[in-house]
Amino acid sequence: MKPKILITREILPEALDFLKEHTDYEIGATKRNLTKEEIIKKVQGKEGLLSLLVDNIDKEVIHTASSLKIIANCAVGYNNIDTSEAKKKGILVTNTPGVLTETTADLTWALIMAVARKIPQADQYTRRKKFKGWELDLFLGKEITGKRLGIIGMGRIGKAVALRAQAFSMEIVYSDPHRLTPEEEEKYKASALPLDKLLSTADIITIHASLNPQTFHLISREKINLIRKNAILINAARGPIVDEKALAKALEKGQIWGAGLDVYEKEPEIETKLFSLDNVVLLPHIASATYETRLKMAMMAARNLIQGLKGEKPDNLVV
Repeated sequence: MKPKILITREILPEALDFLKEHTDYEIGATKRNLTKEEIIKKVQGKEGLLSLLVDNIDKEVIHTASSLKIIANCAVGYNNIDTSEAKKKGILVTNTPGVLTETTADLTWALIMAVARKIPQADQYTRRKKFKGWELDLFLGKEITGKRLGIIGMGRIGKAVALRAQAFSMEIVYSDPHRLTPEEEEKYKASALPLDKLLSTADIITIHASLNPQTFHLISREKINLIRKNAILINAARGPIVDEKALAKALEKGQIWGAGLDVYEKEPEIETKLFSLDNVVLLPHIASATYETRLKMAMMAARNLIQGLKGEKPDNLVV
């Protein structure tokens, strides 16, 4: 008899076909996310749970899931799961690292260019048939080439962003609790700086740190006040790393030239003030949203889940 599993929301068909070979699965919902109460109800009697980053798998969910053996999160981050409680209950937790590095780095650069060159505003201007011909001062943006790029979090994605920055002849500085080796610093042409120094000197700041108690509101109101008036702030990591209200206020007052956000502090809610500002680009958490990458994520989560159900050590075990 195949083990019963819950997939909280429909995933890509190739991954579903793979899971169908090995499991008896139930899809919790399509076109929407399950509530915590729905997850608690549907996970009863299931040995496996394939969750998404938006699913709140907290202590209550885990405590009531008496048959559960493994939670396979289809995401790199797993701050949506109470891993401590899962460990106490002997439930394996896995994630999908590595597969979205290049895609997220690409999206980071799309945000940088969109903010610096006012691409969304220019697009809307043109669509509204306001374009009457070339003008010397039409949508003047900022140069990227030769500027100082500050990277907060020099993990896989931060490093991939740094490699792309070399093509723009940028001066690359970074802040990370773990300094790179001299060989790595040479490879990425990057110099380490304390966070405050990075914030106060970089022309473009991009965040690629993981979310944990130490990085919650790492970019606080006080830190935002350190950022140069003509600088750009990009966040394609996790929303709560930035004090969103403070950022909105700084953008509104012109304390920061512009920002590009793919993630939000209370996602999917967004600080209302941001919607009225034309110096911020807002995306709906699509950093890894290419078909190729999302398929790799789904397949990795599915394989992790099957390995755990078979009593094997999953390739991407968190706890």
